[in-house]
Amino acid sequence: MPDAKRLFPTRRGLLMAALALPVAARAGHAQAASLRVLATTAMIGDLARRIGGGRIALTVLMGEGVDPHLYKPTRQDVARLLQSDLVLYSGLLLEGQMTDAFERVARSGKPVVAVAEALPPEALLVPEGANGQPDPHAWMDPRAWSQAANIIAARLAEADPAGRVAFENNLAALQAELAALDGWAARAIASIPAERRVLVTAHDAFGYFSRRYGIEVLGIQGLSTESEAGLQQIERLVALLVERRIPAVFVESSVSDRNIRALVEGARARGHGVVVGGALFSDAMGAPGTYEGTYAGMIDHNVTTIVRALGGDAPEAGFAGRLAVASR
Repeated sequence: MPDAKRLFPTRRGLLMAALALPVAARAGHAQAASLRVLATTAMIGDLARRIGGGRIALTVLMGEGVDPHLYKPTRQDVARLLQSDLVLYSGLLLEGQMTDAFERVARSGKPVVAVAEALPPEALLVPEGANGQPDPHAWMDPRAWSQAANIIAARLAEADPAGRVAFENNLAALQAELAALDGWAARAIASIPAERRVLVTAHDAFGYFSRRYGIEVLGIQGLSTESEAGLQQIERLVALLVERRIPAVFVESSVSDRNIRALVEGARARGHGVVVGGALFSDAMGAPGTYEGTYAGMIDHNVTTIVRALGGDAPEAGFAGRLAVASR
């Protein structure tokens, strides 16, 4: 990968240009959407939206604040799945309670694609003690998610060969944007003092983020929010917060803040003041129609929130200057 500092000005310019243009214009021409695409999560849906542009009619099943680990499909959801021309889901057991629905759609002859499962093996993270099961939260590494964009573009082109050139153009613009964002994120996180470079969250959704950016990540719960947080784990994390004088912990937009509040109270009882540094987007993005409701906005928000709370250097409005500062 080329040096991020050297490429940053050019790529930031590409980012601003890409954000300023409507999707249909980036596709090269407007056309009535003919391909019905359903994405389970907004992280997959945003890639499909950016790549597909006006050639697809997109439905995203799980919206703001929805936890995909716990999501159970309704009859209406199953009907939407069956009515789609292409179904895109993460896989790796992220949508564990939707397995029967995916199998039913596949039996109907519709293409059903587990995007994260199609990533190269070296892009996946297999935590210790997971019995060989990869971590499903691959979108937390923009480089890995840029590879996911390749998979989505290829499947859209299979379903709509006439749109191949438009999909390739949109993919190139998206990947330039993600490369610029990733380079900035790496530099911003490196600005956090080394002793404070610890991210404590509600569950283990940030493993890929940790691997990419060299920040230690500790979650109260396991990879899935279906697991229970034990008292011993909470006490262990309280002791770590006190010993290392970590200034902030983080809640997640799609997970209860109960356990994080217990950490804050436990540290306070031992004489160490810890604050909630902000709410991070982990298994869901922000509200549709907002910058934080895009994949780039999700990563920008998370990096900016983490860096500023832990004593690093990041502008309040984030990399693109678009974060909703007043809401934080």
